Amino acid sequence: MIIGICGGSGSGKTTLLKRLCEELKQHQPSVFSMDNYYLPIEQQQHDAKGEVNFDLPTALDRSKLHHDLQQLVNGKSIEVREYHFNAPPDRITLLTIHPSEIIIVEGLFLFHYTEIRELLDFSIFMEVDPEIQLDRRLYRDQDTRGYSRDAILYQWNEHVLPCYKKYLQPYESLADFRFHNDTRADEEFERLMYDLHMRLAQKTH
Repeated sequence: MIIGICGGSGSGKTTLLKRLCEELKQHQPSVFSMDNYYLPIEQQQHDAKGEVNFDLPTALDRSKLHHDLQQLVNGKSIEVREYHFNAPPDRITLLTIHPSEIIIVEGLFLFHYTEIRELLDFSIFMEVDPEIQLDRRLYRDQDTRGYSRDAILYQWNEHVLPCYKKYLQPYESLADFRFHNDTRADEEFERLMYDLHMRLAQKTH
């Protein structure tokens, strides 16, 4: 069973992914993160002010991403370079991902990449207040990435929001489950697990 998690920056994709892995640990799920397929910075597109825009679908190596996920679906192990922001080339960590009866795919362009969307058995779209998303991004990027507040706000307004509206939001209605990641998160998680266990039961009969 291939489960997909999609949502904007700061929507809680990684947190949900960890909860799912814990809840489904008896199945030893494989985790496939689209973040591991970012192209080198010299291959990224720039905006009108010359700033790199990492929020475009062209920011990822789409063909390799699809090839590797297809290999995993076909029962073959894959090796990927784990993505770390601003990591120098000599600090790259190679990950071996083994196939499993459950594969969880997480990333921004889960639906926009049609060939990935077609592989999914169950999809989740993270819904959260944009102000909460921005607060999370401000905290993360100042604390762990060394960005200034002004730089983060520029990226948010010029890259993140426009790309979210163009490449993520239009697909929201295609999701099997819309996860409201706010005060309802625990209740939503219970509903989600009920749906997933029902799907898993159908798969095994």
